[in-house]
Amino acid sequence: MTTENSPEAIPHYTPGAERLLAAASDLFYREGIHAVGVDAIAAAAGVTKKTLYDRFGSKEALAVAYLRGRDARWREFLEQGLALQAPGSVDRVLAVFDISARWAVANSSKGCSAINARAETDDAAHPVAVEAIRQKKWMREVFERLCRDAGIAGADRVADILMLLYEGALVTVGMGTFADPFTAGRTAANTILRGDAP
Repeated sequence: MTTENSPEAIPHYTPGAERLLAAASDLFYREGIHAVGVDAIAAAAGVTKKTLYDRFGSKEALAVAYLRGRDARWREFLEQGLALQAPGSVDRVLAVFDISARWAVANSSKGCSAINARAETDDAAHPVAVEAIRQKKWMREVFERLCRDAGIAGADRVADILMLLYEGALVTVGMGTFADPFTAGRTAANTILRGDAP
């Protein structure tokens, strides 16, 4: 499903640019975008700062590329998981929580990269913030599409609620507030979608 919040195509990078992006992605996620300087990124990638600027133009553009790369991997992971569920089913909506739990184990020990990046950016018009917000709007659109496909009444309103549950689980993973927040989110979502008591 292509919408205004769909991602741009990931460009083909040179080997040097790939090393830069891989190094930056690791550092940005572990330490934060603002905490990591271009010297550290270049050193970790085994290239010069000039190569960084030649390939990406700025640290800001590299940070956006990092977010887009993680997002592209998440979308592929999500779509593969959803493809295993019956189309138009409530189970397909709920599967988002199960798929997210699996993703978090391998990829998101510090929570959501988009949430973390947005928290570092004061200006909503900053390219990093714009990218993070676009990703979240797309995810909400996924919930609405799945709800509509499942014939759920008030799909737009229900999608808002599911997005709140989903985002809460993402933040809880990063904070470590309690174990297995995606199961808790799924249970609450099931109650909303089916009216079943937890």
